[in-house]
Amino acid sequence: MDLAYSQEEREFRAGLREWLGKVLPELPPRPSPDDWPGRRAYDLGWQRRLYDAGYAGLHWPVDAGGRGATPTQHLIFLEETERAGAPYVGANFVGLLHAGPTIAAEGTAEQRARWLPPVLRGEEVWCQGFSEPGAGSDLAALRTRAVRDGDAYVITGSKIWTSHAEVADWCELLVRTDPAAPRHRGISWLAMPMDAPGVTVRPLRTLAGTAEFAEVFLDEVRVPVTHRVGAENDGWRVTMVTLSFERGTAFVGEVVACRRTLGELARAARANGRWDDPVLRRRLGRLYGEFGALWRLTQWNVSEAQGSGGVPGIGGSVFKLAYSHARQELYEAAAEVLGAGALSLEEEWTRERLSSLSYTIAAGTSQIQRNIVAERILGLPKGR
Repeated sequence: MDLAYSQEEREFRAGLREWLGKVLPELPPRPSPDDWPGRRAYDLGWQRRLYDAGYAGLHWPVDAGGRGATPTQHLIFLEETERAGAPYVGANFVGLLHAGPTIAAEGTAEQRARWLPPVLRGEEVWCQGFSEPGAGSDLAALRTRAVRDGDAYVITGSKIWTSHAEVADWCELLVRTDPAAPRHRGISWLAMPMDAPGVTVRPLRTLAGTAEFAEVFLDEVRVPVTHRVGAENDGWRVTMVTLSFERGTAFVGEVVACRRTLGELARAARANGRWDDPVLRRRLGRLYGEFGALWRLTQWNVSEAQGSGGVPGIGGSVFKLAYSHARQELYEAAAEVLGAGALSLEEEWTRERLSSLSYTIAAGTSQIQRNIVAERILGLPKGR
């Protein structure tokens, strides 16, 4: 990994800064966190601006509609957009960071042509149908059934914690196509239209008061076989590709945001007198070091992904495990710095603090990440 910037990369940063300086003042006001139709429109509008300017799918392969940017250019883009306060991917999260890269890596030419351009142009939103009631994030225990009926699958079951389901056009859906197979086999990865007959969405309100998740009920939903990504019963392997993106590169922009938040906390502590507490200063200093290390790990993971054809490696589990806990501690420190005055659901700090509690569960629990690190990186024997 070369950490020095080339002339081309410096020019890329300068051009991006100039574009951001022009376009951000033109954006409309951000909608309320509870206005999901408004948030969808806002996020898709931002994605379209990125597309028109040539920044959509920056690191996606050229043959998938992306720009084929280098890992360093990708990280520069994340740094500059976050520092400028540009919108995050929002409702486009699953399509841009999970389903899209998975289809780019595993889909047929026809599937890539159908699903990738609308994601990049900001025309379609995806949600993720992995977790299930009673099974949680244990994908091997999923029970949603898909029975082959001619040129379609007939799907019955339910999903929970389905991100952005209430505003999504498509769902990356895991189903069990062979109930007699071992737990990690007999699973298939399907692209399901959310407007198909038999799909019912029930939003779920989170601890932070928002409803970005939903429970999805599937009652004999028909999905064409041509919407299967990968071979039948090979969904576990395809899912590992999806999760490698989710754990390896999907959080990189948030590391930049956390480093900025840490700076804001330090300034707030100096302003309100909390900086005089040596224990707090040490805590903030240690967090500064942790997020600096996470940024270097991010650079390494993105470089590794580029060298392996764009799919992140299992080192993403190391990042995800460390980042989840560092983010939680960051917002614990925020509560210490800001005090009771910040404890209101109207305060962004509090919403972020409550949201941080989910990070040790989302994208695979910390227990799962520890098992992956122990078994696949350290070579330790599997637990009994």
